[in-house]
Amino acid sequence: MGRAVSRAAALLVPVLLSVATLAQAPRPAIDVDALGPQVGEPVPQFRLPDQNGVDRTLEDIVGPQGAILIFHRSADW
Repeated sequence: MGRAVSRAAALLVPVLLSVATLAQAPRPAIDVDALGPQVGEPVPQFRLPDQNGVDRTLEDIVGPQGAILIFHRSADW
């Protein structure tokens, strides 16, 4: 059993090193100025389903004091 463990460890080490190398690879810079409306810009008209599947527009959600829009990308896309 000791040899099996040694062999498994010997096979696993290069994989872990490869994963560590990939994790350290520099990511390309993201140009946030190109990502949708910026702070203070008007939001374009939209029609999107809410959590219950009902289509909503900007006019539907803006109240007397305005609205805060938060877009959350699901982890299962």
